[in-house]
Amino acid sequence: MSKSPEEEHPQKALGWAARDTSGLLSPFNFSRRATGEEDVRFKVLYCGICHSDLHMVKNDWGMSLYPLVPGHELVGVVTEVGRNVAKFKVGDKVGVGCMVGACHSCDSCSNNLENYCPKMILTYGAPYHDGTITYGGYSDVMVANERYVVRFPENLPLDAGAPLLCAGITVYSPMKYFGLSEPGTHLGVVGLGGLGHVAVKFAKAFGVKVTVISTSASKKKEAIEHLGADSFLVSRDPEQMQAAMGTLDGIIDTVSAVHPLLPLIGLLKSHGKLVLVGAPDRPLELPIFPLLMGRKIVAGSCIGGMKETQEMIDFAGKHNITADIEVISMDYVNTAMDRLAKADVKYRFVIDIGNTLTTA
Repeated sequence: MSKSPEEEHPQKALGWAARDTSGLLSPFNFSRRATGEEDVRFKVLYCGICHSDLHMVKNDWGMSLYPLVPGHELVGVVTEVGRNVAKFKVGDKVGVGCMVGACHSCDSCSNNLENYCPKMILTYGAPYHDGTITYGGYSDVMVANERYVVRFPENLPLDAGAPLLCAGITVYSPMKYFGLSEPGTHLGVVGLGGLGHVAVKFAKAFGVKVTVISTSASKKKEAIEHLGADSFLVSRDPEQMQAAMGTLDGIIDTVSAVHPLLPLIGLLKSHGKLVLVGAPDRPLELPIFPLLMGRKIVAGSCIGGMKETQEMIDFAGKHNITADIEVISMDYVNTAMDRLAKADVKYRFVIDIGNTLTTA
């Protein structure tokens, strides 16, 4: 007979979980494994709310396992390390992002790209090596293999740094891989939400010229004056889009709703790259002729490997890059999910786990 979540492991834990496709979250008692030889245990202090969490609690992608404790932007302070752990000690500021395991033997893992391992294990809602289901960061404690733990620089605030573990690496990795981080490059960023606003900050730190592309003209002042973008295009304005055709070396498209790609492809110079990092729930239409006529590329990118994630966090610390956040209490999470569905947040909710997660 299978054990209850509370009895699976020796260490008691408290979180908030969704029980069904309503997505409603409520207090949930479960358990974490004992700290293994290569494990790091930490007290969770903050956890960002990612758009993926909203999709997962409602099973929008058809892969959710209930009860589901979301959260893959979790940060805190180390309370225990296994005897073989070399990189961390008690008291260190650390975080865990989107994954907590992989096979460690395939080509991707050998090249520090655990994120592309066919056996990559998600931080929540996925079977772990021992057969139990992983639970995420809307919880008071986390245990993870040290390979999947990221050290936070002392100067990087935990609350505003937490979203970088997903949003940050999601935009940093394709900028680096596709050569869009070279100073002087002209980069377009589509969508000014949780991912987009962080993309602008990283791009400017790289010395890149940034054009924000949005359906909403009301975001122009925010993009240029607050985030430091160089220019702004309203994607619904044919004249603006026409005038900007052939001006961008690359585009990071962060939009997770269905939207036309043809106008974006038109903005690219020859050999330009349109990189999709959002995850629309329906296929997009991809016109081929405009790709042929400029040797243009449409690509995708999914987070980054652990080595690169650490590199990204260190870069963020050096350049004082953080997410713009609204800190909330644990019991506000359902309201926050409703607001996130309406894009009513600038730009990332972060749950104050340490101060507000209490027993039911």
